Formats: sequence, structure tokens, C-alpha cells
Amino acid sequence: MACRFVFVALLFTALLAAFGAKAQAGGEPTGIWLTQAGDAKVKVSKCGGGICGVIVWLKDPINASTGKPEVDDKNPNPVLARRPMIGLALFTAMHASGPGKWSGDIYNADDGHTYASHVSVTGPDALKVEGCVGIICGGETWTRARR
Repeated sequence: MACRFVFVALLFTALLAAFGAKAQAGGEPTGIWLTQAGDAKVKVSKCGGGICGVIVWLKDPINASTGKPEVDDKNPNPVLARRPMIGLALFTAMHASGPGKWSGDIYNADDGHTYASHVSVTGPDALKVEGCVGIICGGETWTRARR
């Protein structure tokens, strides 16, 4: 009888832990997030029924070779390649696609291309950001910035 009680107690504890992790993973994406490399901060806010993400800080905001603020120089469009990195929208109006998950397009300033994307809250201070080409996705985890 004692073994059965211990088993039930352990099972109940495991279920509570799993429920808590799932509830935590479905958290709020709004706020300021530090990219995995630590070189930029992105402000995620609600917009148009979804979420938007804009670069608000760069670790190195000045281009060492030009002495001027960093610009979107990887963009193949010459006009867009001159726009400042700070204030650049990486994603706009991503729509909810599940609990704690949003889908849409994301701009990758590292290569100047836009990709299908999924953003999901994986913890109170973790945001998984993925870009996809077909069924192949790659991504990183951003952490909530401490201002």
C-alpha cells in the first residue's frame, strides 16, 4: 500500500511539473529580448492582432570602417541597404498559431533575406526564433533583456 501511495504521489508531482512547464511555455512574448549572440536587442510588441519585433539596441552600433551608425548593408535592395539597423523591423504582424506561438515572416539582417518564421515562448525568459526554408528550419533562443 505504501508503494502504491508513493507511486501515485510521484505521478501527481510529475503531472504538476509538466503542467507548470507547459503553462510557463505559453507565456507573453512582449518585451525586450537579447539575441543569442548578445549583439542586439529586439523589442517585441503587440501590433495588428499579432506581434512585431524591432531592433532597439546594438552591441556595436557604429560601423568601425565608416565611423557611422550600422546600416542594413546586406540587403540586396540598394535603397533598403542604407536604412539604419536600430529601428529596423525584423518581423511585423506575426499571427498567433498556437499557445505561446506565432508565425509569419522574419527578416535576417545577416544575409538580407526574409524567411518563413515561427516564434515561441519556451519559458518566462526564453523566446525561440526560427527561420525556415521549406521544411528545414534553423533558429536560436533569445533571452529576456534585463534592461
